[in-house]
Amino acid sequence: MELAGESMSKVDTAWLRMDSASNLMLIMGVWTLRPGIGWRDLCRRVQERLLPYDRFRQRVDEHGGWTRWVEHEVDIAQHVVREKLPRTRGGPQVALQNRIGELAMQPLDHGRPLWQMHLVENYDGGSALIFRIHHCIADGIALMRVTLSLVDGGQPPPRRKAAGARDAPEDWLAESLVKPLAAVVLKMLEAAGDGAVRSFSLLQQPGRGVKGSLDLAQGAWQLLSDAAALLLMPDDSPTRLKGKPAGTKRVAWCPPLPLAEVKAIGKALNCSVNDVLLSCVAGAIGQYLKAQGDDVAGVEIRAMVPVNLRPAEQAHHLGNHFGLAPLVLPVGVENPIERVYEVRRRMDALKGSTQPLLAFAVLALAGLLIKPAQDTIMDLFRSKTTAVMTNVPGPSGQLSFLGSRIEQIMFWVPQSGDIGLGVSILSYADHVQFGVMADTQLCPDPQQVIEKFAPEFAKLSLVTLMLPWGDEG
Repeated sequence: MELAGESMSKVDTAWLRMDSASNLMLIMGVWTLRPGIGWRDLCRRVQERLLPYDRFRQRVDEHGGWTRWVEHEVDIAQHVVREKLPRTRGGPQVALQNRIGELAMQPLDHGRPLWQMHLVENYDGGSALIFRIHHCIADGIALMRVTLSLVDGGQPPPRRKAAGARDAPEDWLAESLVKPLAAVVLKMLEAAGDGAVRSFSLLQQPGRGVKGSLDLAQGAWQLLSDAAALLLMPDDSPTRLKGKPAGTKRVAWCPPLPLAEVKAIGKALNCSVNDVLLSCVAGAIGQYLKAQGDDVAGVEIRAMVPVNLRPAEQAHHLGNHFGLAPLVLPVGVENPIERVYEVRRRMDALKGSTQPLLAFAVLALAGLLIKPAQDTIMDLFRSKTTAVMTNVPGPSGQLSFLGSRIEQIMFWVPQSGDIGLGVSILSYADHVQFGVMADTQLCPDPQQVIEKFAPEFAKLSLVTLMLPWGDEG
């Protein structure tokens, strides 16, 4: 008997099954709008622009070991809900942050498509729109395209596929990445010593393997080295940010910084924008730990950083097409110049690495296994990680939605297992913003981390201005 619907990819299946009592795999986002928008207009825009994306009108069906996307009759009122925030000490932003934290740990109904919007009416003279989307639907790069479909004058949604049609990215990933690398990782997990090296004979079959960026004939030893680095990652420093989460969340965000100023500092120091921002994140975390009375000398924390594996021409497709790169942040380095150069050195070491590809293959492999086996494999990453950190480039221009100005955009990535800290960086309208989601057991007030970010940036900016200009001698 043929099952109805479309098979879910193994990577998306892995994300679906990562929900736990302490962490739900929900991508959370918020727009603040001025003036306010109406619920009926919002519902109409969602029906016109969001529902043409297959995944937003499909529910998940798990049957007999198979996971499939099945068409579902969407009741828009169940997915677009209206809310009013209670008066809270600290003002409307604190109330909004509290509500987002609550929603981050409220499971979505698996009997319906796995997304929901919450329209907060009368928020600070306008409206706030909270997004909750399960990670099995898409990654951040794909969801940014969805965002651009929703806004006024945005790109049109994709045409609905003919029955039985397949997405090109799935073909590309399956043939070029998942099949060869999942086989290698499986062998390596089972092998020991010389057996792990011999497993690379699988990579040397003509017509197989990763195309383009990775030439298997020349890159086998790079792959072996990166695989060993993933498998043998040392523990990062024990801090109060690592431990057993309680399963309650809080979020925070800072006022946007001018992107031009970040770029100017990067240019002056011969560093990338990412180097500058990640250095400030490391400094903010270090200052937070010091404020709690902790000794941060020599302290380093590992953050798993998503790396996009999606070809540019496939950016409009949903699903998860990214790997994970382990970045160790030098939070114990006090000097901002020394710290930014150390971040640059570590980022450069990751460039050209196959670790994101291998991490993707591990996710694909995990999706093939029963959940206990998947959890065992994923613990390889989670037990040696303090945070998940992502940086998503947003639109450079100001956007409007239903005639209202989108003043601010923020989002938060989910954490898995016992990871209790998520850090998000988003650029929008020529500004960049930093946000934190934290488990309350490990970081009771993430606003205290946020408040350290702008001073760290200001410190780096000041020291950069004090450096010698031009060539000397």
